Amino acid sequence: MKKNLNDKVAIVQGDITNLDVDAIVNAANTTLLGGGGVDGAIHRAAGPELLAECRTLGGCRPGEAKITPGYHLPARFVIHTVGPVWKGGEHHEPETLANCYRNSLQLAVENEIKTIAFPAISCGAYGYPIPDAAQVAVSTARDFLATDDNIDKVTFVLWGEDIYDAYRQLL
Repeated sequence: MKKNLNDKVAIVQGDITNLDVDAIVNAANTTLLGGGGVDGAIHRAAGPELLAECRTLGGCRPGEAKITPGYHLPARFVIHTVGPVWKGGEHHEPETLANCYRNSLQLAVENEIKTIAFPAISCGAYGYPIPDAAQVAVSTARDFLATDDNIDKVTFVLWGEDIYDAYRQLL
């Protein structure tokens, strides 16, 4: 029986820290110690325990992912991943960005997470062109879901109208 992937992928516009899902993904920096944008918002909402735990993780390389509890968030877990800084597309940025999504989804499966929410990784301060990043995000999630039945729902939580529109065109 062919799966309907459209039922497993959704987009919403809003604040990822308010979502009641098993895990939210943090577009972190390599230190995992908080920062601006969605990273800072997640750290503020989760509380100081998140920072304390992140201090024990030894950072994270671009494309990789690490998991922590969600602490004061509605989500039980936070999966931290580090997206690529856009340098024109000739420095493996698409592959690194795809690895962010793939490795986060794999961590979700390993931790029996059924619902996961992603921000638009690398689209803020890291300067990744929004239409290109949306294409990588949606295609990587769909490819993963096509071969793995463990995740029930992937939600892309998008802050700005321009980012929301770019994803909506793909879904």
